[in-house]
Amino acid sequence: MNKSAREGISDVDWRDWRWQMRNRIRTVEALRDWVDPTQEEAKAITELAQRFHFVITPYFASLMDAENPDCPIRKQVVPNWAERFDPAGLADPLDEVAHSPVKNVIRVYPDRIAFCVNNECALYCRYCLRKRMVGDEDWTMQKRELEVALDWIAKTPEIRDVLLTGGDPLVFSDRKLEWLLIRLREIPHVELIRLGTRLPVTLPFRVTDSLCRMLKKYHPIWLNTHFNHPSELTPEAAEACDRLLRAGIPVGNQSVLLRGVNDSTEIMQTLCEKLVRMRVRPYYVYQAQLLEGTQHFRVPIEEGITIFKEMRGRTSGFAIPQYVLDTPHGKVPLDYPFAKGREGDDFVVEAWDGAIWREPNPR
Repeated sequence: MNKSAREGISDVDWRDWRWQMRNRIRTVEALRDWVDPTQEEAKAITELAQRFHFVITPYFASLMDAENPDCPIRKQVVPNWAERFDPAGLADPLDEVAHSPVKNVIRVYPDRIAFCVNNECALYCRYCLRKRMVGDEDWTMQKRELEVALDWIAKTPEIRDVLLTGGDPLVFSDRKLEWLLIRLREIPHVELIRLGTRLPVTLPFRVTDSLCRMLKKYHPIWLNTHFNHPSELTPEAAEACDRLLRAGIPVGNQSVLLRGVNDSTEIMQTLCEKLVRMRVRPYYVYQAQLLEGTQHFRVPIEEGITIFKEMRGRTSGFAIPQYVLDTPHGKVPLDYPFAKGREGDDFVVEAWDGAIWREPNPR
């Protein structure tokens, strides 16, 4: 971080999430207050930001290594010229539009939906699955459109689990978010409400006491956030997660496996163990999608499988997330095959250290 960037910003302003939103970084010039962008980064910001918006919170910018373009925080949010070269990339690799019975409601499974309640985030990750939507006015949800979606949920009794996502639902004011929660709690068959948000990572000051007091009125509420690298596990982020946990809201983490960010056993294990110390459950790690402009982020699936195989036996079981590939048909676990199968009256398995065990297993 460029230490001079904080000069003139009071602690009161810095910790005010609305101030952070008003003062987000959108240009090369504004970024220079925080890091020294390379010529390639500056060119990419200028020429590629129209393809996918460039927006960073000052807080998240403060986590960047000012002089290192390979900084894992920087790689996630600063445009890269490599985004131009991705012949396999698709705008909607999960075919979410085809799974939408009404605008911004995505139904892949019989009993649950993703409800994209807005199209705005505190910042825009370069590998965002919904980059076709975020920041695009065509995907903005007007109140009447939210009403249409809520009406569809009310008329679809199979739906027991609603994930509020986006964009990011915590970009809403407390009042607007509470309106949504009230409406959902009026629907008898909605048992579970989940929030999918990256704000505990990118703008932890959003997790205020007043927000948590409001959320706890509508239990059961679950929340999944999105830490990708140990450098994101700051005292501010830990404080945000602790507030949520003290309000009775379980917090899980969903990472994306990203080349140059977290694609090693050492980094992934460190991330997950530190999350557990914060009482945040490592839940999923997603294989990066065949999403346009993200070829430079994608890790071969075999390498990902090896990372989580190597974590097995070397750390606590609940510190090992499920590595998955999301598809238009739902999530598919990408597990190393420790179970080898039957041989006669034995079932053969491989232990974490490579030892082969034959468990008696008569038919």
